[in-house]
Amino acid sequence: MLAARPYRDRFRRALGMRRGQRLVVLNSTWNPEGFFGSGGGQDVLPSLLPRLAAELPADDYRLAAVLHPNIWYGHGPGQIRAWLDRAQRDGLTLIDPVHEWRQALLAADLVLGDFGAVSYYAAALGTPVLLAADGAGVLDPGTPLAEFVRRAPRVDPRAPLRLQVERGISAHRPDPSLAGFVTSEPTRSAELLRRHFYALMDLPEPTATASLEPLPLPPYRPGKVTSPLSVRTRLEGTDIVVERSAGHPAGAAGDAHLAVHEETRRPGDLDVADVITRDGQADDPRLGGPAAWTDEVLRRHPHCSTAVYVTGPHACVVRSRGRHGTFLLSADTGAGADADPAAYASAFHVWLAYGGAVPAQGVVLRMHTATGVHPFRAEASG
Repeated sequence: MLAARPYRDRFRRALGMRRGQRLVVLNSTWNPEGFFGSGGGQDVLPSLLPRLAAELPADDYRLAAVLHPNIWYGHGPGQIRAWLDRAQRDGLTLIDPVHEWRQALLAADLVLGDFGAVSYYAAALGTPVLLAADGAGVLDPGTPLAEFVRRAPRVDPRAPLRLQVERGISAHRPDPSLAGFVTSEPTRSAELLRRHFYALMDLPEPTATASLEPLPLPPYRPGKVTSPLSVRTRLEGTDIVVERSAGHPAGAAGDAHLAVHEETRRPGDLDVADVITRDGQADDPRLGGPAAWTDEVLRRHPHCSTAVYVTGPHACVVRSRGRHGTFLLSADTGAGADADPAAYASAFHVWLAYGGAVPAQGVVLRMHTATGVHPFRAEASG
């Protein structure tokens, strides 16, 4: 992991992380007292997952889960995915427990974990850690891990989570001493371990330099939310503040509308959606292309005002009820824009609702999220 640190941004891009987004990695060891335990009503994770999805804005945060391999193989991959199905639809990414957990740890902005070794590795790397389960009575009190658990900050499951996550990141100060309990010889593990193994086998050690395989770059797996998104907006001219969450956080302010992905688990959601989205290639013959699909959606769902066909990481085609033709929304990446095109569409939806009109030469709008400003251009496309 130390050798792979320079490639952190690549690991983040493999997860589809966008500029300014924060990655919260949920980590659990295999133990009834763990974060993903078997304590029935005492388990913390089942109650935290929907609240994290609701309280952490989708355009500012991503959630990923690193579960110990024995959790996967003890219960079975099918059962794990069934238990976490709602969370995945809310945007949770399940990380390969063998081949990709280290890359996710390097990509993380905060680890929300327990008394397992992965939480300790994260702290040793200098990553902020909040503990949701401390394994009281499970750890040997004289071990470095037990000392770390005693000192590590906790998450309060009864208090608002967003503020705790933000404070966990902003107030964090890495503790260099933690790395010393992981290894007293950083960067020499390959050399020392090989020497030890060959001594145990009573064989001469090879003369070539000992080396480790580098961490592979995981496949590109951008996040996808198919649960309905509650969208709050505030508009001032061509500036639109947008906050989208897979839930209804208490105290959220601003005008509200509902954005629903066409692949929602509950088809009835589409009948009450203000904005319906879809992602796919512009030339996908199954959907008929952006113009045909957006026209079909507005005819099929009378309540819907805006249909959004996302064609790539920085662009989408929009059709608005009562407006002629379609509009192309494209991010101004040169000005730092890097957000989900469906979020641009929600901003555009509100701007049109307040009387906005797209001139022949197009118009530049500025979408604001908690992590930055994302200019995008809207122009007639057909």
